[in-house]
Amino acid sequence: MFLSKRTITRELELDVRNETLAHSNLAFDGKTPFGALNGMSEKLNDWLKRLFKWGVRHYTMLRFIDLSFTVYGLHRAGQDDLDSHAMRMQNRIIRSSTRLADFSRGEMSSYYQGKIIPTDVALAALGITTPDEIRYEGQTYVRATNGYILKGMEDSKDVKRGLYMLSIPSNFIFRIALTEFAHVFKERNNDGTANPEVKQAVESMTSQLNSATLGFVSRELLTAIRN
Repeated sequence: MFLSKRTITRELELDVRNETLAHSNLAFDGKTPFGALNGMSEKLNDWLKRLFKWGVRHYTMLRFIDLSFTVYGLHRAGQDDLDSHAMRMQNRIIRSSTRLADFSRGEMSSYYQGKIIPTDVALAALGITTPDEIRYEGQTYVRATNGYILKGMEDSKDVKRGLYMLSIPSNFIFRIALTEFAHVFKERNNDGTANPEVKQAVESMTSQLNSATLGFVSRELLTAIRN
């Protein structure tokens, strides 16, 4: 903002950095995000008002504001929906791997609990016992989560994940610039057609962001940002 009009000086730069530092949360308390505003001065308030006023149109400035989100328990299909925006995250997203992690029978995200029953869970509830091994097309298969696996391959992680359902809970972390998060918000918020659990996740992120910026980053601002 100051660079564009050539009003920046080394003294002003240090003033901006020190003022921001003085009003930012630098402690991990499990509630307040690291870097969130924990106070406001008249000077900082004036700068931020101007930043977000012009940042809506000149959104490169808002790309310098980086956000980091850690998500727990969103179902795998919902994670894939957010993963479709990986380019906007500059591919800065790391997920629970279905190859490296194991999922147990009936494990699912909170959204699907009480809504669906996997077949093996339903059979067990009905008292129907399934055999440890079955013969199919001349081959022996052994029981695993959600089905059967060819005998001898039951410990193969690449094969086991073929039986995992999209309802399994997934944890992931991603980093994204504010300008790009505005696009994700527009696509996945409560007013759109995304999966309900994805909407809930994005709305929660938005609420936390609004709180962390003392109201500067609102739904209205995210909607107005051109990207």
